[in-house]
Amino acid sequence: MMASRGTSAVLSRAARMRQKLQSALEASALEIEDVSYQHAGHAAVKDNANETHFNVKVVSPKFEGQNVVKRHRMVYDLLSDELNLGLHAISIVAKTPKESGL
Repeated sequence: MMASRGTSAVLSRAARMRQKLQSALEASALEIEDVSYQHAGHAAVKDNANETHFNVKVVSPKFEGQNVVKRHRMVYDLLSDELNLGLHAISIVAKTPKESGL
């Protein structure tokens, strides 16, 4: 019982992002790739280059009728806590199930 409480308290940023996006967007496909290593030494990434830059690909029916800017805003809004806690950049591909062929 204690082990499960401990592991859930220390989720990686990618795992927290996955939970937030999957839950809110009801994603039929969701890929989150940590590419922070590509930005080590970048001026905005001073000390810790871990979990600062991600590529996100998400397929959601919630994107129906939304333009690209609105889709990206939805993702940014869902991840606002992470952005305030050290997430520096997200590359987003946001499609509807129809657009993705799912």
